[in-house]
Amino acid sequence: MRASVLVDVARMELRELPRPEPGPRDVLLEVSAVGLCGTDFHIFGGEANYNLDRNGRPIPLAAAPQVLGHEFTGVVRELGREVRDLAEGERVVVDQGVNCRSAARTPACEYCATGDSHQCEHYVEHGITGLQGALAELVAVPAVNCVRVASDLTPAEVALTESLACVLHSSRRAAAAKARYALRATEPARAVRTAVVLGAGPAGLLFVQHLRRVDGFDGCVLVSEPDPAKRALAETFGAETVDPGTEDLAQVVRERSSGRLAEYLVEATGSGVVHEVLPQLVRKQATVLQYGVGHGRAALGLLNQLHWKEPTLMLSIGASGGFDADGRPSIYREALGLLETRTVVVEPLLTDRYRGLERVPQAFGGDHRRPGYVKGVVTF
Repeated sequence: MRASVLVDVARMELRELPRPEPGPRDVLLEVSAVGLCGTDFHIFGGEANYNLDRNGRPIPLAAAPQVLGHEFTGVVRELGREVRDLAEGERVVVDQGVNCRSAARTPACEYCATGDSHQCEHYVEHGITGLQGALAELVAVPAVNCVRVASDLTPAEVALTESLACVLHSSRRAAAAKARYALRATEPARAVRTAVVLGAGPAGLLFVQHLRRVDGFDGCVLVSEPDPAKRALAETFGAETVDPGTEDLAQVVRERSSGRLAEYLVEATGSGVVHEVLPQLVRKQATVLQYGVGHGRAALGLLNQLHWKEPTLMLSIGASGGFDADGRPSIYREALGLLETRTVVVEPLLTDRYRGLERVPQAFGGDHRRPGYVKGVVTF
């Protein structure tokens, strides 16, 4: 089969690889669409490498080339001999993380047993930790990681299930924290009045939709974003926007919150520069959801001023969750449901589409840095 292989930093090649052979509990998928994530670009550019040896050290790409692509959907083409609850020809979206349930490991580790499967002690991940990803014609995955698609959503839209699942997971963790302020507080004194989202990339725009359409938050949502096209998108989802390049963000937050500042903030940029202003934006004992990664060499001293305000600082990664009765990942199924009911919409986020593996080098060639780019997707 053909696959786009990352053979070294910033070097992608189209290669012929052996056809994946599904194990007894696996299915073989023909890939339909792959969302391109910031994590993919970080790995491609050499800023990150999550394929580690036994001592936790990154294995160089030159020694272990990788097939990226962890946000994907496909069509079942072959069933492992023990698979009974899927059929050839069915459309599915995939939880790319292989955990205790995926591997039928008993007893399950403490993380899988308590609904935090993304932190599985034995966790590996298609397209990120060395397991073959979906920038290929075919991929073999555990059948239990597949959630059936029963709607007319396009493959490109379905591929963003993973992105939304990550936002659901992060929002749930923030909601479960015993913070002073809450989005659904019954006591007025503890209710969030102003929420700030830093960054209107795919995650930031999904967080805005989650706040409005899932949490039902009707207070002020301010989004800071320098790109005018992204600001316009955020406004269609019910946010007010700020251009941090021309406006004093801290002053705008203070004015719009009547001097209280934000009780709830989502950092969705992964920028160390953004962190410098963060302490000026939040109220004492606010909730700060740290979603963005890739802060590079930002100094730890950026947290000093924030420290004094005693925020509930929530770090979150991935789409951890429990399992439904059939063993499938509950948060992925919930995320797909939100897309299928159009509660959350992702079509407007899909600004760049690449047809076929031949166009993958173009997708990684810098398009994601141009103005107006929100999300790229490779379709087959």
